[in-house]
Amino acid sequence: MKLGLSVDDVLATTRAVRKRLDFDKPVEPEVVKECLEAALQSPTGSNSQAWQWMVVTDQEKRNALADIYRKGWALYANMDGNAATAYQGDDASRLAQQERVTSSAEYLADNFEKVPVMMIPILPGRLDGLPAMAATSLLGSILPGAWSFMLAARERGLGTALTTIHLMHEQEAAEVLGIDYDNYTQCALVTCGYTLGTDFKPANRPPVESVLHWDTWGGDAPWV
Repeated sequence: MKLGLSVDDVLATTRAVRKRLDFDKPVEPEVVKECLEAALQSPTGSNSQAWQWMVVTDQEKRNALADIYRKGWALYANMDGNAATAYQGDDASRLAQQERVTSSAEYLADNFEKVPVMMIPILPGRLDGLPAMAATSLLGSILPGAWSFMLAARERGLGTALTTIHLMHEQEAAEVLGIDYDNYTQCALVTCGYTLGTDFKPANRPPVESVLHWDTWGGDAPWV
């Protein structure tokens, strides 16, 4: 069932959902298919459409991916720039927001195997050591599709979160899933499940003027 949200509503309320996932409600394969069909409408560089998509619902494989994810999480939690340290300012509301994000991320790591659906976008070849332009071009040919999947999921009452932490042990994940690691690159992992309630709101973000440069670095927008 679709929620009937406007495009603007979907764009403004597609949150990274972790604590509000319903771990006990299965996601119908037909709904996953609809979301993937939306993903396939996204743009790709040179219209390559070279993507592959892996959906994981098998409990044993979700358990294995959860173990891999938690190994990566243990490393990530001690890195500079993690969820707890990404913001270095003194805005009290922003600091409180970061605390909520950290708590939410920890909750997902602790309960990863309970997520009903895990979706992995995949590209042929290895991105290791490619020039920045080539790597960015390739990722730009699949991450829009992952985002389209997430937007379509939101409209269908599903919550998602795009993660990359399992990629710290990508080869191990490839072995679990039967992916040819030498010839295919996993680009992310999107957790997916029905949400507890659908009343998501726009996040608190800084005004666009604080992050915008118009025509030149530091240039003000015409409306300023």
